[in-house]
Formats: sequence, C-alpha cells, structure tokens
Amino acid sequence: MFRRNPRARTSERSLLAWLGLLLMAVSFIWLQLTAPPRSLTRLELPPPPTAPFAVVVIDPGHGGQDSGTTKSGLVEKELTLDVAHRIERHLQDRGLVTVMTRANDTYVSLADRATIANSQSESVFVSIHFDEAGRSAATGIETYYAAHPVSLPERIASWLPFLQRTSSEPPNIESQSLATFIQESLVANTQATNRGTRPQQFFVIANVHHPAVLVEGGFLTNKDDAVKLANAEYREQMAAGIAQGILQYRDTLLDKHTPLAVDLPSR
Repeated sequence: MFRRNPRARTSERSLLAWLGLLLMAVSFIWLQLTAPPRSLTRLELPPPPTAPFAVVVIDPGHGGQDSGTTKSGLVEKELTLDVAHRIERHLQDRGLVTVMTRANDTYVSLADRATIANSQSESVFVSIHFDEAGRSAATGIETYYAAHPVSLPERIASWLPFLQRTSSEPPNIESQSLATFIQESLVANTQATNRGTRPQQFFVIANVHHPAVLVEGGFLTNKDDAVKLANAEYREQMAAGIAQGILQYRDTLLDKHTPLAVDLPSR
C-alpha cells in the first residue's frame, strides 16, 4: 500500500480550515444583508382601567320640612337643589353617571343619604350646602372632608360616650384631595373668598365609604353672598366649578395609572 505524504495531509487540512473560515465569513455577510433593519420597539404595558370612578353621588342638602337656612328671601334647600341639578348636567355632558340623593323637594335623612352613596360602588360623593353666621361679615366658600371614615367601633362609641376615644383610622387622603380640587376650581370660577378646605366629621360625609366632601357655597347671612347666590348665572358658575373639580380629581387618578411606553432595541 502507498502511504500519503505528510506534507500533502497538512496542505489538505489548511485548505479545509480556509474553506471553513470563508464559509463563516460569507454566512455572516449574508445574515447582515438579509436581516431586518435594527429599530426601536415600543413595549406597551397593559392599559389602565377605563376610569377610577364613573358615578358621582350629588347630595342637595336639606329638603322637605327641613328648609335649612332662610335669609334675605333665599331658602337653602332650594338653592342646593338648583345647584345640584346644574352639576348633574355638567357631569352627564362629560359622560359620568350621576345619582341624586333627592331630585325634588323631599326630606331625606342623613343616614339615608349615606346609604344611597354607599350603595354605589366606585363613586364619589358631593354634598351641597350654604352657610350662616352670627357675623354678617362672614363670607366665602369652603369645602369640608371627613378626617377619616367612621368605623363600626366609633359608631358604638357614639352611642356610649364613656367609650369614646381618639380614632386610629388612617387619614382620609382621597377625600381631602377631592375637597382641594373642588375648592380651587370653585374659587377660580366664582372669584369668591377662599376659606379653604377643613376636616370635619359631619355625619353625611364621615359615614360614606368613598371619597366624600361637603361644600358650603357661601353665607346667606352676608349681603354680598346673598346677592350673588340669587343670580342664576352665578349658581351656574358654582356648578361648573364643582364639576370641573371632580373631573380634575378623576384625571389626576387616571394619570397615576397611565402605562409607560419603554423603547427597547429589537432583536
């Protein structure tokens, strides 16, 4: 048998190695020419909920045999109902569902008003009132929120005074935020004196489980406030301000849940 020359075997291996390298180079160039262009891909996170709430419970204060404050020819229960209907129209025009605790001159107890509000899931509650004061100089608009919702132990304690103690409930941040938006919008719309927002455990807001506020839209005992409140155009400005505050509060909640769009290189 003939033996192959060692030098020939070495040359053959070198040729195969060069062929392998050439094939790898051609394959790399081919992949670069045929691959899709490198670009940025937007990674969208899941969309947020359609809205943090879709229902607004509007509570015109007083009604029926409860007239509220009556001064300067103005009756509080009539003013609250008028402004409430105007708020209702503004909110419905923006696609929100509204629920009125009373739609006419009827008496509704505070407990029933809170029950109506709590029966609506994913909602906010706005109670409309007008004020009176011993000093005729008192003027302006203020918005109240409950420092914290009333818990069951507190309800029991309210019946048994010797059990009363400071609540351990956390601060009611949602109601405070809603009050701030409404107050600022109201003042901007009406140019009324800004009396600010205040915590107060009014029954009708402290017993509502959703964000809840109570608006005092002016003093019937103040001559200038009374003149303005007798004007339908001014009451329309009030209603628009309250509605805008509610919508701004909702928009802020939506912004907190807006998904991020992240730019990533495609592979």
